[in-house]
Amino acid sequence: MLSNSVESAGSAPVPRALTIAGSDSGGGAGIQADLKTFQELGVFGMSAITAITAQNTLGVQGVFPIPAEMIGQQLDSVLSDIGTDAVKTGMLFSAEIIGLVAAKVREYDVSARLVVDPVMIAKGGAPLLQQEAIQAMREQLLPLAAVVTPNLPEACALLGLAEEPRDVDGMIEAARRLHALGPRHVLVKGGHMQGDEAVDVLFDGAEAVLFRAPRIATRHTHGTGCTTASAIAAGLAKGLPMAAAVDEAKRFVSAAIGAALPLGHGIGPTNHAAYRRQSAAH
Repeated sequence: MLSNSVESAGSAPVPRALTIAGSDSGGGAGIQADLKTFQELGVFGMSAITAITAQNTLGVQGVFPIPAEMIGQQLDSVLSDIGTDAVKTGMLFSAEIIGLVAAKVREYDVSARLVVDPVMIAKGGAPLLQQEAIQAMREQLLPLAAVVTPNLPEACALLGLAEEPRDVDGMIEAARRLHALGPRHVLVKGGHMQGDEAVDVLFDGAEAVLFRAPRIATRHTHGTGCTTASAIAAGLAKGLPMAAAVDEAKRFVSAAIGAALPLGHGIGPTNHAAYRRQSAAH
């Protein structure tokens, strides 16, 4: 069950968040990015690993999905003992894994603050979700979500659109259509769109709220989707309303991109410590 304290589990009263996602050996995305984000935002992070990737700034060299039985055991271990205040899903890879995660979300009644990041394609273009799993995500996981956080290509894949939205009105329409699939909120991220601003659209079924930030000229954006979703989960775990959690996440990831780390020879990771340092400076 979700709660705002871990006292019922016999631990210190600190917000908890669980990430169900793949491992990025390069450290910029996946559970590594999620756990860094949780830590920076004052939340105790836990993980259930769905896949191991051989990955660096140049791309994904290999993917090894974890057997569904082991994923289930990880979830049982965490949720039956420590519990959680929010759940974030990332790379789920297959329809079987999506079905298992959806079943565990229902079993442990942890959908109230479920953040679904529909990870499909890595920054370098490698597929991270099997094609046949997209329908499973639409039908089994999205109806459970407090919020789903697609970027423009992911929104198109979920909706079966041939072309990405080209302006904010198009993003709002995509958010409306995604909301009809069952999530309580939809955050369509506009990082792939051109322009001086990076605009995200949050839709709750009635109202669209825009979140704007100056676009930062850098190629080092590896892990921004994972980081945004995990920052939202951290905010929800701390008891923030959805719009406030999204606002904090937007500021967190903007700071991380602004201080991005030019590591490796490709698309480098963002700097998860930047938001805390920026906040301390003010």
